[in-house]
Amino acid sequence: MLPLRDIHLPDPVGWWPPAPGWWLLTALILLLVGGFLGLRRRYRHRRYRRLALRELERLEQLPPAELAAGLSRLLRRAALCHFPRGECAGLSGEAWLAFLDRPFADNPFCEGAGRCLLEAPYRPATEIDSRALIELARRWIKQLPPADGRPGRSR
Repeated sequence: MLPLRDIHLPDPVGWWPPAPGWWLLTALILLLVGGFLGLRRRYRHRRYRRLALRELERLEQLPPAELAAGLSRLLRRAALCHFPRGECAGLSGEAWLAFLDRPFADNPFCEGAGRCLLEAPYRPATEIDSRALIELARRWIKQLPPADGRPGRSR
């Protein structure tokens, strides 16, 4: 008789470490969840900007006498949502226009169409360039930094 051994089965496959495909699937899922959370955060941080642009579209329908007052209130509310309260809440007159001009090199509020925001809300008979003022307000709102979700936050 020959000295033969019985058939030996391989050891059972362990669950650790996972195969490379499982590592790739895990990485893909983590990337998708991270991307989703990042997009959601970005969407939520730009919420105030979207609301301000929607309000601006509503203000476009107003007569010029009410437009300046509405734009003035809208810009103030948008500033309070995106900047620290102490930085913009107490500003008025020339200081307010200078604050609005900060992102622009051409000073459209102090020297351009936005200048009418000083007197037009209080003098309904003042002649204003509605189109230019609305476009200027739209331009200012679009350049706002993302808000952190807390209106009037302080840094």
